[in-house]
Amino acid sequence: MSLPRHALMGLTLLLLVGCAPEGSGPSAPAAGPAVTGPAAPSGQPLAVTAARPAPPELPRQLPGVGPRWRSAVPAGTRQVLVVTGDGPDASTGHAVLYRNDGDGWLAGPSWPTRNALRGWTADHRENDLRSPIGVFTLSDAGGRLPDPGTRLPYRRSDDFTVSGTGFAGEPLAGSFDYVVAIDYNRVPGSTPLDPRRPRGGRYGGGIWLHVDHGGPTHGCVSMSTDRMRELLLALDPALDPVVVMGDAGTLAH
Repeated sequence: MSLPRHALMGLTLLLLVGCAPEGSGPSAPAAGPAVTGPAAPSGQPLAVTAARPAPPELPRQLPGVGPRWRSAVPAGTRQVLVVTGDGPDASTGHAVLYRNDGDGWLAGPSWPTRNALRGWTADHRENDLRSPIGVFTLSDAGGRLPDPGTRLPYRRSDDFTVSGTGFAGEPLAGSFDYVVAIDYNRVPGSTPLDPRRPRGGRYGGGIWLHVDHGGPTHGCVSMSTDRMRELLLALDPALDPVVVMGDAGTLAH
């Protein structure tokens, strides 16, 4: 059946205008065009991707280390083990290994440590039962166990065997399974067992990072076997590693 002429004209007008929402009329403003761009050839709006948050800014200075000790860190050093004692007379603390690749100091995990029975001193003497405070290079390693894969020179020897008991009555066996020599009053580039003392015997020596035996040390810094293995694998001579060690209050200056 054919439609009357006036009905055909009305249908044509409806198709041209489209279906307007209820309540709209000739005076309603027209909708704006969809936002498109070269990545949306179909005419569909571009998807908006949320910006990723910027990574946290790394500290430019070593946390907890004041200007006196920062100035003693060699200019080329990019790896620092910070050993922080709980107090000047405390034998416990923690260590954090930091690395700087140019964007600031990135911290590794915090590891529990022990140090000398009577705490810390900036003027270490033989048998004073205090650990020396300072900044010291880390250049040589060794132990009773085979090299776990460290990049430091490693000397395996049965001479690292130790016996007896510590200050808490704990067995000392295994304490020197892994050792990193702290270059305090020693000859860098030699085995940690080297007995030479460049400053003289009264200033002590044989200050190492070694395996924790469950009690205070005579002057060394100790941590668990797993942490010592992690440290040995992490230390890189190309980064000129050093240890900054002392009680928290002294290191902050």
